Amino acid sequence: MSEIIYKEIHEFELEDLEDLFLSVEWSSGHFPEKLQIAMRNFETVISAWDGDKLVGMICAMDDGIMTAYIHYLLVRQDYQNQGIGKKLVLKVTDIYKDYLRIVVVGYDEEIGFYENCGFEKADDASPLFITDLWT
Repeated sequence: MSEIIYKEIHEFELEDLEDLFLSVEWSSGHFPEKLQIAMRNFETVISAWDGDKLVGMICAMDDGIMTAYIHYLLVRQDYQNQGIGKKLVLKVTDIYKDYLRIVVVGYDEEIGFYENCGFEKADDASPLFITDLWT
């Protein structure tokens, strides 16, 4: 593995997005055209590259002044546990350092990772989702 390069870009090849998302078994990888549009629409997108290979990504939305939401954080499985995810989180928290809060919805198995990045689990809140809008 060579040095990981981090880029703040919004334009990605369909194949790169599909490959990255499916490498971590995220179903959104089956919709690379939608992902490509989503990347253009996110306020903040930071990607991690090993040469020309997309190996990680973090995406955030914000209201412009108070609250930012981390929507995607993913790192290819064969690149995990090398500090890439934490570096991506630190880059986003630096961008939003003057905001009142940065929100992330993490799955139970991810809680430890986010706590190591400085996040605290809310005891009085639960995530709510609607994912099957047209079923």
